Amino acid sequence: MPTADRLPLSVWAPRAERVRLLAGGRELSMRPGVGPDDGPSDRPEDEGWWVPAEPLPADLGDEFDYGYLLDDETEPTPDPRSRWQPEGVHGLSRTFDPSRYAWSDGLWKGRQLPGGVIYEMHVGTFTPEGTLDSAIERLDHLAELGIDFVELLPVNAYNGEHGWGYDGVLWYAVHHSYGGPAAYQRFVDACHQRGLGVIQDVVYNHLGPSGNYLPKFAPYFSEGGQNTWGDSINLDGEESDEVRRYIIENAHMWLRDYHVDGLRLDAVHALLDTRAIHVLEELAIETEALSTFLGRPLTLIAESDLNDPRLITSREGGGYGLNAQWSDDFHHALYVSLTGDTSGYYADFESLAALGKVFESGFFHDGTRSSFRGRGHGMKIDTLRTPTWRLVVCQDNHDQIGNRADGQRLSGKLDHQQLRLAALVTLLSPFTPMIFMGEEWGAATPWQFFTSHPEPELAEAVAKGRLEEFAQMDWDPEAVADPQDPETFARSKLDWSELDRAEHAELLAFNRELLRLRRRYPDISDPRFDRALASADDEHDWLVIERGEIIIAVNFSGEPAELEVPEVQQVLLTVGGVEVDGGAFTLPPHGALVARIDLQDRERPGPI
Repeated sequence: MPTADRLPLSVWAPRAERVRLLAGGRELSMRPGVGPDDGPSDRPEDEGWWVPAEPLPADLGDEFDYGYLLDDETEPTPDPRSRWQPEGVHGLSRTFDPSRYAWSDGLWKGRQLPGGVIYEMHVGTFTPEGTLDSAIERLDHLAELGIDFVELLPVNAYNGEHGWGYDGVLWYAVHHSYGGPAAYQRFVDACHQRGLGVIQDVVYNHLGPSGNYLPKFAPYFSEGGQNTWGDSINLDGEESDEVRRYIIENAHMWLRDYHVDGLRLDAVHALLDTRAIHVLEELAIETEALSTFLGRPLTLIAESDLNDPRLITSREGGGYGLNAQWSDDFHHALYVSLTGDTSGYYADFESLAALGKVFESGFFHDGTRSSFRGRGHGMKIDTLRTPTWRLVVCQDNHDQIGNRADGQRLSGKLDHQQLRLAALVTLLSPFTPMIFMGEEWGAATPWQFFTSHPEPELAEAVAKGRLEEFAQMDWDPEAVADPQDPETFARSKLDWSELDRAEHAELLAFNRELLRLRRRYPDISDPRFDRALASADDEHDWLVIERGEIIIAVNFSGEPAELEVPEVQQVLLTVGGVEVDGGAFTLPPHGALVARIDLQDRERPGPI
């Protein structure tokens, strides 16, 4: 089983003919050696690993700054596996021993994803301070809401003080402005004390452009291969064994050393791998082994725009064996139903039937033509064998909000009654629902694309590339905030004082009630696709979802909608106020009904 442990300060640098270690201000020689001590017993000493030639001086102590001098260089380079970069990604690395932390989560046995609810959080904008320690102070809010997992946007080290985190260049280090690795341990420990699991968003498909020193050490990147964000990782070329090991050991560092419960794998469609065992399957195999050893569930969630069910199909069934994946189709169908926006990739989701199909089939694009792509897209999910919880759904997430021209949340487009509809459809779906931070009270603050690149030319290139990437979304360039402007970052921070206002507090209470219903009635989260029956009317803009004895009727229109459904036994929740007479009722504009029905009287609903 791969482990992040290695010989003290050893480094993989096959491209160097000479390596020296700068430790505590002293230059020490290194010699060729073996890699991590759990490697194959027949591993030769000529595979590019370097180890200190002599024992480290005793007076260095346990914590000191260090870096590597490659060949004839006079300026040290940070450790590719650095755990701590207190002076940023261009500075020296600092030793950090994760085993020295006294964990208080000894009784924590993990949390399974089925039945769970995820809360997506960006550390830098979750609190005014933007640190892991300050985030701890708000964890009780999440526990009281009914959250099961906190999903952190990437926390690995990147250049600059603030950003989204997807331009990380040192995957093993926790970003210095968040508090570093010790603060990360305190955060995970505090989550577990409150019954909250932690999912860490990791980016293995590219590295950021500033502070990326890996090519100096070894062939971490494919020759001539690029994806949307930069050079492709070398997953299948020469020396790719060690590159894959670098990824898997990083994943296991989070899961083992930091007690994390799962990983969200960014944009796995950009992981170009032609080997017989895809790196995702290899990661699933190794993570399953680690889970067996640790005695707690470990979850792998993919972000993918492929609509390929093989990602979440078990290895026994010929798939990669990941636990779950994000479902863009759910978001797109719900977003269009709420806003009427059919620009760009939203065009195919104009009909309410698209949202109904997602409830019944998982994917909307399951081999159908995608007008945005100009071709057929996706593959059908085997709904008889695939549980619904394998799809993670949301009404908004960091990508969808931040990738709008003005960074506006749904709360900037909808009134609070419509926001109730969005929450109801998402949180009472049979999938694994995810809430983006602040969504639970309808936060009015935007979440814009922000950067702090120290290099002006890089900042300009990133801003220009962003406009080109979203050219098909009918953006008004004048509405796009300057990502380098500090105010863009400041505007994106949550305003917790909003909870003192009645309309925000009421929406928070509504979300809390939805999660209570989700846990009280098993039909709501029943993971069997064949328990779902969806009916939609594009003329009157209503959607009815039946799952067992639970019925959910939603009116997306600004006009009343009259419906008749099987005999209602008990009204569980309404939006806008609904009077029910047997199975007949009128939904007010942007109104909704959640009720228990008489299964013996079940027929497809329709207009009166």
